[in-house]
This record gives sequence, C-alpha cells and structure tokens, in this order.
Amino acid sequence: MALEARLRELDNRHRKLDRTIEEELTHPASDDIRIAELKRQKLRLKEEIEGLRAKVH
Repeated sequence: MALEARLRELDNRHRKLDRTIEEELTHPASDDIRIAELKRQKLRLKEEIEGLRAKVH
C-alpha cells in the first residue's frame, strides 16, 4: 500500500512539473536554464516511477 501511495505522489509531482514547464514555455522571456532543470527533475521522477511500477508488477 505504501508503494502505491508513493506512486500516486510521484505521478502528481510529475504532472505538476509538466504544467510548470508548459507555463514557462508560454512566457516570451522564459528562462532556458530553469526549463532545462525542470525537465531533468521530470525525467528523474519518470525514472523513479517506472522503477517502482516494475516492482509492483
């Protein structure tokens, strides 16, 4: 059960990062370094999510 809760938390964080990235990209003076860091965070979350899902199945 704790693993499923962790997956939900990570999924929520992943979606939030996706929205933040999309929001940043809409600004004409978006910060490329910030966007790159957000994308790296999103990728790390995705990798963690996939690893946990592999353990569940």
